[in-house]
Amino acid sequence: MSTVKKAASVVVSVIMWVVILVAALFAFTTLATKDDGSVSSLAGFTPMTVQSESMAPTFDESDLIIIKKCDPSTLQEGDIVTFHTIIDNQYALNTHRIVSINQVDGLNSYTTKGDNNELADQHVIADGDIVGKYVGKIPYMGKVISFLSTTWGFLVVIVLPMLLFFIYQVYHLVIVGMNLKRAMAEEDRMKRAEAIVDGEDSQAAAADRVKAEAARAEAETALEEAKRLKAEAEAKLASAESANGGDPDAEADSGSESK
Repeated sequence: MSTVKKAASVVVSVIMWVVILVAALFAFTTLATKDDGSVSSLAGFTPMTVQSESMAPTFDESDLIIIKKCDPSTLQEGDIVTFHTIIDNQYALNTHRIVSINQVDGLNSYTTKGDNNELADQHVIADGDIVGKYVGKIPYMGKVISFLSTTWGFLVVIVLPMLLFFIYQVYHLVIVGMNLKRAMAEEDRMKRAEAIVDGEDSQAAAADRVKAEAARAEAETALEEAKRLKAEAEAKLASAESANGGDPDAEADSGSESK
């Protein structure tokens, strides 16, 4: 039973860490693009959700791509970059492959194209438009992020697991408290039992001491009586010897003659 509880605890902990990481990734991905056009990063990396199939099969609409800040001077033809551009007369971020680099008066301009597009992008970009270089992807994570963007998705994937985890932690604390209370009660009961046993042992020892003292007093009395009787015997013997002129056998011989 203990093994099952430990395994369940490990599973719950792993699930919660996954939920926390997904929530953190969702929050960072959602807040990565700011209203002023700047893009946030963590240690130079920015996750972004793919919104179209223009770069299939390199990455798909359901993927989450990772962009890393880079020095535009290091870029080469064939590199995939994320950049600021205009799509349908609106500001947007796009991620396409560089198909050509032109340099005029020391300034670079880049022509980009989606791997799944027949034509290159209309807008030529400059160094200042480049956000970063594509370094990898997490397949299908874009669908998760998109689902989290909905109310139900956020409730089911983030709020509900955290609520269940909170309830589980409260339950765990209650169980731990009850076990601790029982352990303390058992310890108190054991101490009381030990105190009773110690008291009984003390009483028995006291009774034994009383008996020993009585026996010793009785022995001393008997010894004193024996000494007294010995002294009386010795006194009588001495008196008899004195009466017979110092011959202890005279009284006995005299008695024989009278017969």
